Amino acid sequence: MAHVIKCPNCGELGQTVGEKCAACDNPVVIKEMPTVMAMPMPQINKYIASYREQIAENPDNKQLNGSIALCYLRLKLYDKALPCFEKAMEENFEDSTPFFYAAVCLLKGQKAFLLQRPDIDKIQEYLNAAMMIEPKAVYQYCLAYIKYDYFGRKFFKTSPTWQEALQEANNAGISEADIALFYHILGVERPTCL
Repeated sequence: MAHVIKCPNCGELGQTVGEKCAACDNPVVIKEMPTVMAMPMPQINKYIASYREQIAENPDNKQLNGSIALCYLRLKLYDKALPCFEKAMEENFEDSTPFFYAAVCLLKGQKAFLLQRPDIDKIQEYLNAAMMIEPKAVYQYCLAYIKYDYFGRKFFKTSPTWQEALQEANNAGISEADIALFYHILGVERPTCL
């Protein structure tokens, strides 16, 4: 059964998850980062306020948790986004995006090189889960980045190596747009070798 929620943009009631609002033609639920990247800040704030209100009434709603998490991630509020992505992941084996973005949140806008090993292990766990659900090239690319910036720069052995993970991302058709969006979200500069 579809969840009925109100449009975060205009407040129109009776919207079905996954559709655009009939009244204002804006997304009711945000599913991808490019959607929230295109929104002006006042609209993001409006969406966050609406999602908070609706989550208070329905705290286990995966779509609402995933949507507010994307808004928080857009604002680089990694500590607020992570628990929402984790809530969206619970018993969710159909949507890979919360797993990927939770991994990005664990980087907290800094280079992987600076993280502790337990965080790196958790990032890899989330990336592997995302790739098992849906093998997207950007997930493999993120793994290549982790393998390079944490393992490669510290001269730790790892399998696959960052070069092998990068080759997998290239084989899967990683685009320059996906790479640019990844580093924009992450908030770090792209290493020259990647």
